[in-house]
Amino acid sequence: MNENNLYWMNYSIDVSERGTQSHLRVGIVLVSEYNELICSAFLGEECDKSCCSILLNKVLKLKISKAQSVYMTINTLSMDDSFDLISLLNKININEIYIGLPDPTLSSYRVDDPVISLNNVYRYPDELQSKILEINSHYFADSKQSVKCNPYYSEKRISNSVINNLKSLGFIVSKKELNTNKKSTALATLLCNKYGIEYSEAISTVHSAISEAFNNKYAAYNYSKDTRSLDLDWKKNFIFFYQKSSSIPISSNNILNIGVGGGEEAINLFSNCTHITFVDIARAGLEKIKEKYPLSKIIVGNADNLSSIPDNSHDLYVSLRTYNSSFFDIKEAILEAHRVLKPNAIIIISVANGFLYPEENCIISGLIIPGTEFIDIYRSMDTIKLIRTEFIQAGFKNIKFFSTNTELYISAINA
Repeated sequence: MNENNLYWMNYSIDVSERGTQSHLRVGIVLVSEYNELICSAFLGEECDKSCCSILLNKVLKLKISKAQSVYMTINTLSMDDSFDLISLLNKININEIYIGLPDPTLSSYRVDDPVISLNNVYRYPDELQSKILEINSHYFADSKQSVKCNPYYSEKRISNSVINNLKSLGFIVSKKELNTNKKSTALATLLCNKYGIEYSEAISTVHSAISEAFNNKYAAYNYSKDTRSLDLDWKKNFIFFYQKSSSIPISSNNILNIGVGGGEEAINLFSNCTHITFVDIARAGLEKIKEKYPLSKIIVGNADNLSSIPDNSHDLYVSLRTYNSSFFDIKEAILEAHRVLKPNAIIIISVANGFLYPEENCIISGLIIPGTEFIDIYRSMDTIKLIRTEFIQAGFKNIKFFSTNTELYISAINA
């Protein structure tokens, strides 16, 4: 993401605000290979026409058949339930596509969605997604993609708990400050700059606040409030995906399990495993597992710092629905995974892909945009793409992907 990209993203948001609040405020901008504006459009600029249709008419009048990039604040659905962007892409050859948010009415993955089906689609950063949400707050607040549909997650937000825990320790951090410093190292640096304390004290304080937040959320957690309550095959899905990479029984491996939550997952998956180490930032779940499996090893710590674990020491690394957690450093965690795994060892990671909607007994697909109440259906896939990129950069090979109703899996072999 460079300055030119950010400029046009902000420009598209400004264009969207030319529309009225009687409908979604959507802006779209087409940019040439010379980083010059070709044309723009906004929803409401012409009656009963999508901003893509308006933009396409302008482009055809200019007799232009290609562009470097298009920036669209919301990937809107038309009245006939097709994606407006498709009509533009069918007529114009565009190298890069930048999307802010999904249509607020979109609640499931679709094969005709350009964001899912194309490889040249990129997303606006969190702060700009939040700005688009604010501009269209009414439409997104009333969407089924709101976390308010799930009181448990709405009331037990990790970010809110961290703010409260830091406050109890004498450090005041605003929601905006927290959302712009989502890694523990960045938050520690903020405390250093704001309160003039040493980094060692700051990082210890941050880890304590985060650990307590996860303890509060998951200490008494069970699957009655979890999407897995509607996916009774989640255990079989994990075994199936593991067997796509190895013919060795799971119990024969020296396993490293990162992120245990309340311990339910470990009890379901690893009951027959005698050589296993569990790592989590919160102690409650680890103690529950230790009580159940006394021979297991537990470590209170972070995935991005496994300094107590030797190099080339494990056959299998498993981390399910943890890499999408708040304050998680994906790049550093994967580098550590690469270090502790033996050559040709397997890494399996899953990303949560939804929240339980108790009233309708269904799953709301996606992940929450930090600092908001909106569940972005594309965000799980964005996280998987990021993990894949980090796998390649760290030196993993044979990357595989597998999707289920409740989570997206990705695996690789340590080179």
